[in-house]
This record gives sequence, structure tokens and C-alpha cells, in this order.
Amino acid sequence: MSTTTASRIERRPFASLGHADHGWLNARHHFSFADYYDEARMHWGAIRVWNDDEIGPRSGFPPHPHSDMEIITYVRTGAITHQDSLGNKGRTEAGDVQVMSAGTGIRHAEYNLEDETTTLFQIWVIPRARGGQPSWGAKPFPKGDRSGKLVVLASGYDDDKEALRIRADARLLGGTIKAGESVTYDSGEGRHLYLVPATGRIEIDGQPFEARDGAAIIGGAPITITAIEDAEIVLVDSI
Repeated sequence: MSTTTASRIERRPFASLGHADHGWLNARHHFSFADYYDEARMHWGAIRVWNDDEIGPRSGFPPHPHSDMEIITYVRTGAITHQDSLGNKGRTEAGDVQVMSAGTGIRHAEYNLEDETTTLFQIWVIPRARGGQPSWGAKPFPKGDRSGKLVVLASGYDDDKEALRIRADARLLGGTIKAGESVTYDSGEGRHLYLVPATGRIEIDGQPFEARDGAAIIGGAPITITAIEDAEIVLVDSI
């Protein structure tokens, strides 16, 4: 691994993340959130929050408000049921994604109505503009369709026609990589990438990462992601 690569890619070990155990919710915070504060981990580009949540059976987040934030939920195991003040309601299963544009203001609840623990990544992205009509959407993304490649799941760019829409200069990608295989991802100058292997051990340009570690990556040059074990990758590329 070259010095240049090391300076572009910062590993954030799972054990170093913020931690809050509320009984029904066991959460790890990649960025400052609630009672966890780290001045060096306030945001990465437009990414403001990346929470690694384990939500106990028959529990969840009661109704609460948000505004001026793009909130993405990537379900890893189990399912989450959404309700909001616009009348939207939906159940998002493992591997699928839901997005909520909080806009001028919305109240929502997220419940695990299952008999098993639900695990998910909750990701907040700063919108490109304040205000706007709040909205919610969800979409299934079969893992088989993203085997051996990274697929755009949510995006603020018109070119990503199959992705869920967000109002930010960012895109969320996901993929599964079999042990021994690699994928390459390129990004423009000034971009900020944040990558987490939801499962499996990987290397990014030769630097090792364990499952649920975070990788803060400065864009502008290709990265190669190699699976040491079968791995599920989640990546956000933002300004």
C-alpha cells in the first residue's frame, strides 16, 4: 500500500465508533450523533450521519420530527416498517432501501414489527437546498442483481434513472462481492466516499477492513475493493 493510498483512505475500526445501548436499540455511530461527539467525525462531505443500528423485536423509534435532511435506510437483516405524517406506510426488507426527504418538516416512526432483530444502516445526507415538500419512497433491490458490481440504489442525479430519488449531491451504492473477486470504483475530484462492508472482510487498495469498519476515502482516483471473504458493500459518494 503506497503512502498516497494511505493518506486517501482512513480506516475507522468498528470498535472506535460511538456506541449507545438502549436495550431495544444497540447503535454504533460513524459520525457524531446524540451523546457521541467527536470533532474529527462531524461529517464527511455531505454525509452527516451513518448509524449502524440493531433494533430488537417488536420495538422501534416512535414518531419524531425531521427537517432539511435526506434520510436513507439500508436494511441488512429483518425488516423495518415506516409510518409518517404524510400518510405513507411501508415495510422495507433486508437488502432493500427506503428514502425520506424531510424538507420543510415531517414526522415519522420506524418500527421493527418482526420477531427477530432488525439490523440496518441509517444514513443522513445534507440536501443541496433547504425546504421543499417532504416525501418518502422505498424500493426492492434484489442482491442477485448486484453480484460482482456496485449498483446505484439512491441518487440525487438524473442519470441514475433506476435509483430512488434524493435531493442531494450524492448517491448510495450497494454490491455483493465473492471471496477473491474485486470491483473498481472511480469518482471525481472533490468527492467524498464513505464505504462500509456490511458483512465480510475486504481490502481497499490493499488496506484491510473488517465487517462494519468505516472507510473515509478522498475521491479523485479509482479504488479497488477486493473481497477476502464473501462481502456486502455499502458506499456513499457525495460532494
